[in-house]
Amino acid sequence: MDRATVEPRIRSIIEPFNKKEVAIADATTFAGDLEFDSLTVMDFVAAIEDEFDIIISMNQQAEIESYGQLVDAVTKMVAE
Repeated sequence: MDRATVEPRIRSIIEPFNKKEVAIADATTFAGDLEFDSLTVMDFVAAIEDEFDIIISMNQQAEIESYGQLVDAVTKMVAE
């Protein structure tokens, strides 16, 4: 599965979590731009894991700060 396939699926998952209707770009950050709190992050990560049948470790979550990083990480995980 390539980035062009993964990205729209993640975009659709993020919509209900995007309460401030921020324009989503690769540089959009979860903590700063979207203002996700820890509970929102956990719910969002669970939705991503369910959609792609992957597990995102706590260490990986700590490294992923932006939307683009998430898309890249998920693309890499589903390719493995």
